[in-house]
Amino acid sequence: MLHRFLLSLFAAILIAVPASSAQNDSVKTSGIRLEKRAKDMPGAMMGPFVILPGDRLLTIKDELAYVSGDDGKSWKSWPLLPNGPTVKVSNERALLRTKNGAIILVFMNLASERKWKWDKEKNAPAPDSRLDVWSMRSLDDGKTWIDAQAIMKGYCGAIRDMIQTRSGEVVATVQPLLIKEARHATQPYISSDDGKTWTAGQLLDIGGRGHHDGSVEATLTELKDGRLWMLLRSNMDDFLSTTSSDSGLTWIKMKPAGIGASSSPAMLKRLTSGRLLLVWNQLYPEGKSSYERRSGNYSQHAGSWHREELSIAFSSDDGKTWTLPVVIARKAKTWISYPYVLERRPGEIWITTMQGGLRVIIHEQDFVSKNSKKAR
Repeated sequence: MLHRFLLSLFAAILIAVPASSAQNDSVKTSGIRLEKRAKDMPGAMMGPFVILPGDRLLTIKDELAYVSGDDGKSWKSWPLLPNGPTVKVSNERALLRTKNGAIILVFMNLASERKWKWDKEKNAPAPDSRLDVWSMRSLDDGKTWIDAQAIMKGYCGAIRDMIQTRSGEVVATVQPLLIKEARHATQPYISSDDGKTWTAGQLLDIGGRGHHDGSVEATLTELKDGRLWMLLRSNMDDFLSTTSSDSGLTWIKMKPAGIGASSSPAMLKRLTSGRLLLVWNQLYPEGKSSYERRSGNYSQHAGSWHREELSIAFSSDDGKTWTLPVVIARKAKTWISYPYVLERRPGEIWITTMQGGLRVIIHEQDFVSKNSKKAR
C-alpha cells in the first residue's frame, strides 16, 4: 500500500524531479493546470452519477433529479419529492444503482433542522448541533422517489461513499459528530433490502479533539477475497485503514494505510479491469516536503492541509502495491479536493470535485501498462 512511499520518497525521488517538469507536459484550462492525459469537461455537472438503462446518466442536485442522454452535454430535471417531505440534498452525498435496479441516495438533508456552532474557548460543539442523514430510493430510474427517511439523527459532517457487496448488502459511510468527545467518527450503515431499511454498524473512533478531528470522510471497496476495505481521512499524514468480514457490521482495529495523504478525503474505486483507482490529495505538493498545517480548534495533531494538487494511482493487487502517483490537476492557492469518480465506460473515468470545480476524463490505459513503475 505505497508503504509510506510519500513519507519517505519525497526526500529522494520526487525532490530530484523539478516540479516544472510535470507542468511542461500539461495544459492550462479553466485556471486549473491539467496533466496532458486528462481531458477537460467544461461546464459538466458534479458527481456522483449512476448509469441508467439506455446509457443515460443520473445525478442529483439540491431538490432535483437530473438525467442526460448525451454524456452530460444537456440535462432534463424534475423535483425529487414534489408531494413528499421537504429535502435539500447536500453537495456531499452518495448515489448507487443496485443489482436489482433500485437507485439509492444518502445525503445530509439541508432542509431539515440544521444547527452548527463550535465554542472556540471550550474547543467543543454546541450540544444541540444537528444535521441529519437521510436516505431515499427510486424504483423507476429516478422518475419518482420513495422511502425518504432520516437514518441518522444528530450531526453528520460528510457523506462520501456507498457500495453494494457481491452478496447484495448496501454499505454507506456516515460521519456522526461525537458531542461529548468533541470530534467526529465514522459509522457504516448497512441495508439488505436495497435501501428500504438500514442498520448501524460499528462506530469507528480514533480519538482526537477539534471540529476537523477524528476518523472521517471514508471511502470503501470490496476486496477480491470478499472483505470490505475502508480508507478514512485523518490528521496523521496518512489514511486510516480497516477491513470488515461481515459486510460492514464490524471492523478490525484501524491502522495507518501507508499512503501519504493530507487531511482530505480520497475516493477508492474498483474498475471493470479489476484494478483499484485511488484519487486523493497527497501529503505535500509534488517536489516539496512541507505544507501549511492546522491544529488547535481543527485537531489535536497538526495535519497537512494540502489540496492544491489532485493525484491518482492504480493497484492491480488490491492495494498491496500502487503505481507511482500522478498529479492530474493543480492550481496554487486553490483546493482541488473531495473527488467523485465514475467509470463511464470500461477504462473511461470521469473525475469531478466538490472543491475546485474539476471536471475531467482520463483513460485507464494511458496510466497503466505492463511496465508501469510502482512505488515499491
